[in-house]
Amino acid sequence: MGQGLGHTGGVTTYGLIFDLDGTLVDSLPGIANSLNRVLASLRLPRHSLHAVRGFIGNGARVLISRAAPLVTDDELLGQIEQAFKADYDRAWPTGSAVYPKVTGMLEELQRREVPIAVLSNKTHAFTTAMVPTLFPNISFAAVLGQRAGIAHKPDPAGAFEIAALMGLPPKACMVIGDSTIDLETARNSGMTAIAVTWGYHDRAALLARLPDAIIDTPEELLSLLE
Repeated sequence: MGQGLGHTGGVTTYGLIFDLDGTLVDSLPGIANSLNRVLASLRLPRHSLHAVRGFIGNGARVLISRAAPLVTDDELLGQIEQAFKADYDRAWPTGSAVYPKVTGMLEELQRREVPIAVLSNKTHAFTTAMVPTLFPNISFAAVLGQRAGIAHKPDPAGAFEIAALMGLPPKACMVIGDSTIDLETARNSGMTAIAVTWGYHDRAALLARLPDAIIDTPEELLSLLE
């Protein structure tokens, strides 16, 4: 299977599109802390890390909707979302950490001259701030977060944009992520789907979406590509 992934559709040049939260970076503590501070300020119920883990993946507005299900007024939801973003903008560096061995994996991919990119449903401003801060020595072909007017994952628009920037056809690209949304993105764009198990989604849920491969450690990705 590893050789097949490296030569998708007979193409020997390939690119890798990584999710951010739950794949490259454990940002759950920072997200949960900012979310709970905002909820507490409005006297709304706070949530455990385990609960917040299940809220992540579809962007900030969905995060807020899941965290405050009794709030149905769009204007209030928007205010909570903006308050969360303002808090997170200040606090994310103290609640975000690169997963073990991820930096080494990226460095090896860079050594092999494999094009790599990040595609996240995190707000674009946070994505473009976090990636160069946590990976200062890694060169990415593109770093894209959720942007106004552009459909986010699992819509394939962002994945297609990155493939074009890499100069590769979609079939030569792989989407690597910890969520079913990432796997759906891969399917919707005609790309190879690789699931990682160290993030925020359960292994069983990932397997149910029939990924092309599932890996338990960053080193396994390197082995798959050899």
